Amino acid sequence: MEPQNISEVSEFLLMEFSEAPELQPLVFGLFLSMYLITVFGNLLIILATISDSHLHSPMYFFLSNLSFVDICFTSTTVPKMLWNIQTQNKLITFEGCIIQMYFYILFASLDDFLLTVMAYDRFVAICHPLHYMVIMNPRLCGLLVLISWIVGVVYSLLQKLMVLRLSFCADFKIPHFFCELNQVLQLACSDTFLNDMVLYSAATLLGGGPFAGILYSYAKIVSCIRGISSAEGKYKAFSTCASHLSVVFLFYCSVLGVHLNPATPHSSSSGAAASVMYTVVTPMLNPFIYSLRNKDIKGALKRFYEILGRKGQLCWGR
Repeated sequence: MEPQNISEVSEFLLMEFSEAPELQPLVFGLFLSMYLITVFGNLLIILATISDSHLHSPMYFFLSNLSFVDICFTSTTVPKMLWNIQTQNKLITFEGCIIQMYFYILFASLDDFLLTVMAYDRFVAICHPLHYMVIMNPRLCGLLVLISWIVGVVYSLLQKLMVLRLSFCADFKIPHFFCELNQVLQLACSDTFLNDMVLYSAATLLGGGPFAGILYSYAKIVSCIRGISSAEGKYKAFSTCASHLSVVFLFYCSVLGVHLNPATPHSSSSGAAASVMYTVVTPMLNPFIYSLRNKDIKGALKRFYEILGRKGQLCWGR
């Protein structure tokens, strides 16, 4: 069959988690609950860091950016999936697929970059505490976040343009619950060698590079902590990066578990289900990790609730 030009493609067919009609309400309720928890949990982190002056520091500036990115990251895939379940329609337009793919790549990249920036922040805080505020000044913090956004936008735009040059065959069924780049490339009839080269090169540079930076930062952190004489000092130093280390572990283990485990290939429904770990579950758990393991965040949230309570009483009093 003659391949159709990309401009003639109108829609793709996405996969459902379960073909059984009786399970659709359960799947809908489960993902709706996780999505709402993700949005409200990360939104509370953002509001707490903005409203509480105790949290106006580089560490929490990066955390609020990470929470914002996590909300956007989950919002690129889950609302569309919920809409498909509710309307019993698994179709997504070609334009919608390209847009979803663009923002998914953008926010996934930003997650990776911000975790690396936060690792560097913890390295400076623990290994150079006396110069921390000098090194991590507002200008540098803003510049690090800006660079992360610029690289993410350029990379996602590059991948979008690389997909637009392809032509597709008649099979438009994507075995995933969203337009994942690898799945879309597998549907192409034209040569994807250049796309694959860009994808693997970017995975090495933009994935392996930040991961290596995180490993280096924590290697230096461990070296600095070992040099602390008192056990209390060691515990205090490690506790400042425990939450971030937990988030890094959860993010990279879920991503590597999906992409490196042969038991969950990209073409299978089990691979799509496993992808839920880093597209939905990880962003949902991040606020709990930071709030449960961080006294500053817990204190800020408590003060934030007290302010809301007082405002609520004033409104009811009127």
